[in-house]
Amino acid sequence: MRKALAFVAAGVAGALTLSGCSFGGIYDVPLPGGADLGDHPYTVKVQFADVLDLVPQAGVKVNEVPVGRVEAIGLTPDGWHAEVTVRLNGDVKLPANALANIRQSSLLGEKYVELASPGDDLAQGTLANGAEIPLARTNRSVEVEEVLGALSMLLNGGGVEQLNTITKELNAATEGREPDIRRLLDNADQLVSTLDAQSSDITRALDGLNRLSSTLAGQKDQIVHAIDDLGPGIGVLEQQRSQLVTMLQALQNLSGVTVDTLNKSQANLVADLRALLPTLQKLGEAGADLPKSLELLLTYPFTDAAVDGVKGDYFNLYAKIDLNLQDVLENLSRSRQNPLSGMLPGALGGLTGGVPGEQPNQPPPLPLGATRPNPAATGSSAAVPQQTGVAGIFGLLAGGA
Repeated sequence: MRKALAFVAAGVAGALTLSGCSFGGIYDVPLPGGADLGDHPYTVKVQFADVLDLVPQAGVKVNEVPVGRVEAIGLTPDGWHAEVTVRLNGDVKLPANALANIRQSSLLGEKYVELASPGDDLAQGTLANGAEIPLARTNRSVEVEEVLGALSMLLNGGGVEQLNTITKELNAATEGREPDIRRLLDNADQLVSTLDAQSSDITRALDGLNRLSSTLAGQKDQIVHAIDDLGPGIGVLEQQRSQLVTMLQALQNLSGVTVDTLNKSQANLVADLRALLPTLQKLGEAGADLPKSLELLLTYPFTDAAVDGVKGDYFNLYAKIDLNLQDVLENLSRSRQNPLSGMLPGALGGLTGGVPGEQPNQPPPLPLGATRPNPAATGSSAAVPQQTGVAGIFGLLAGGA
């Protein structure tokens, strides 16, 4: 046993002797159970705003799988941020825009660097030897000390004391007002229920308001022009303010006179309206007949039916006038008050509508052109000639006696 220990010690001493001055301390001794770097590892530099207590030889993981180790920790060229040099297994493929984060393996465990892809849709290129992950793509997890410090600040002089004060004030404000608060909650419940029942109407109102807003937005230029043009109009109204005031005062006086007149003539006005009531009732009973009659009157002599007879841009009016003497006499003889009775000779007596021959209480017919004495005339020899026959007919038609 002693020989074995001596052999191991001799081996370690020999290794240290062979390494010479290249030995940099305990950080150069690889930790047991570290990641396998393979035959072709590559180096990447990562910038962090704060590396916490990350140390060299710490692990580098991808999806919680060790893929490398931290080689060195230094400062960036500007001297404001930390720069961590990591060495990765050559078989690990990451995009060129990979993300880096400092995490902790457990509550009190070691720190390590976690590398991750930004996503399949955002991945670009391949992370190669000598690449650099900038500060914009790095972050760190929250420390346990930070959580405990925030909790201590909350508990000691923080929000807990204020919550106690708020609770006491609420109790003092609500003490003795439980029924009122209960009614308030009931009213609030009814309000919420009513709003829920009218949610569709509220939605339609909001949609209508949205459409109105869109319309106003589309007509913004016209509205601006209308407002701009409204200024001169308001100026004119301002200039005519005295005239408008005078007009309104006169209108007020007129309304007073009108009211006084109506009050004094109330009985007469009511009587006139009552007298007008039958006429209005008849007009109401006439209904649509009166407008149709007026419509026909305005189109006389060409009614709406005459439009079908229009040929081109004018009316064709055809009139046939029958001046046959016999037809005229026959038409006149058909009247109840026959103006030709007793005036036609015997040869034309049949045209008067009576029976040819002598008629009772009628003098015998005279020849054409003869005159009959007037029985109404006075004196023995006074006689006014009265034409009969055809000459008398033409005189009658011409408007003579």
